[in-house]
Amino acid sequence: MKKVINGKVYNTETATQIANWDNGIYGSDFHACEETLYVTSKGAYFVHGDGGPATRWARPVGSNGRCGGSGIEVLSQREALQWCENHAVDADVISEHFSVEEG
Repeated sequence: MKKVINGKVYNTETATQIANWDNGIYGSDFHACEETLYVTSKGAYFVHGDGGPATRWARPVGSNGRCGGSGIEVLSQREALQWCENHAVDADVISEHFSVEEG
């Protein structure tokens, strides 16, 4: 998927995938959701998501309906790190892409 946001192109085919997450619900379930975190060659982070009508990736249909959808959301570096922490991304993957300290 490719999308222009604030005059910048975000492309899942040219960016580097950092991590992938899904909520464990598959198929045509309204709650099925999958997200992938990417970083561009210039260091910009974004999430590409796909989901059913009951997810944040849904899109409106008609006057009162919703259907599944997909999209791209730009994240700051801090938001991207938080996304990784929230989605239990492996610590080695996080260390490879972000500056983190040992506790």
